[in-house]
Amino acid sequence: MRVVIACGGTGGHLFPGLAVAETLKERGHELLLLVSEKAIDAQALKAHPDFRTEKLPSVGLPSLLSPAFIRFLTRTWDSMGQCKQIYRKFQPDAVLGMGGFTSTAPLLAGRMARIPTFIHESNSIPGKANKLAARFVTRVLLGFKACEQYFPGKDCAIVGTPVRKDLGERIPRDEAIKLFNLDPALRTLLVMGGSQGAAGINQLLFKAAPLLKNSSIQLIHLTGERDDRLAAANYLREEIPCYVAPFHHRMQEVYSAADLVVSRAGAASLSEVSHFGLPSILVPYPHAAENHQETNADIYVEAGAAEKFLESNTSADALARRIIELLSDDGAREHMIAAAKAIAPENAAAQVADVIEQTVLKAS
Repeated sequence: MRVVIACGGTGGHLFPGLAVAETLKERGHELLLLVSEKAIDAQALKAHPDFRTEKLPSVGLPSLLSPAFIRFLTRTWDSMGQCKQIYRKFQPDAVLGMGGFTSTAPLLAGRMARIPTFIHESNSIPGKANKLAARFVTRVLLGFKACEQYFPGKDCAIVGTPVRKDLGERIPRDEAIKLFNLDPALRTLLVMGGSQGAAGINQLLFKAAPLLKNSSIQLIHLTGERDDRLAAANYLREEIPCYVAPFHHRMQEVYSAADLVVSRAGAASLSEVSHFGLPSILVPYPHAAENHQETNADIYVEAGAAEKFLESNTSADALARRIIELLSDDGAREHMIAAAKAIAPENAAAQVADVIEQTVLKAS
């Protein structure tokens, strides 16, 4: 088959899309990735020079009363025209949209060309783009069963959220710890905020640092672009062993070193935490559309895989105390590890590929 995957704009759309692309390529299919003009897309795609890609001039949906709505319509129209030209040359058999408005025009162009179309929704509550696209796509693929209620009457499949193959598998903990010049004898807390970093989480940890001092804890803190120097200086002042960086592109290393994770609750991050079987404290991004990160977190909390702290009412003292308690309680973490491994479907990328292949075969 020839398959178009529209997956740009954020790490939560891009990385699962890349995972599906890797699986389809291994099965002998030809891929074309449609991405946004954002820097995160260009950076991530450096690791995949073998994939053919095209950039689309899409933007997010503003308020209908906003002056930016005219620009949204113009860019969407331009994307539609570009997709039609691309499809005439590429002749796709299927179009998969991973969410976000980079996927809307490719899906609509696919529907107009009578090509089987699919959306994948990673989160527990669908975004605006997928709510819109669901009205005309062939099938809806979901990361969480809880999301199925938002697509009544649609042909849905629960497949999980794909994890990219270049993430790798767990390496021995002591080996991973040494890569960061840390101490294998100490418990390691991983702090991260997803592809965009998380200023709110960073500030909580800065305030918690004096309370974590002398607790036999070391940190790996991925701060995002702005806070790495401040974080490093903060931990140095408190004499807390640490590795601080804006990002780390070999994420299997940090996941393998971690005993506990403090993270946002985006679906892609959660799928990676499940993949590596890690206990977590989730601090949902409070401004996520439809508050979907809190709903994502609730699913993990109810399964026993995580604990949830809301940024709006969490004190640094309370967070620090819980971090220390969990890192001192091997039994509690083991229970969370088992729950984290069990909550996400295995081989999600393969399940997405299976659905596409089966649907296209029936349509041919």
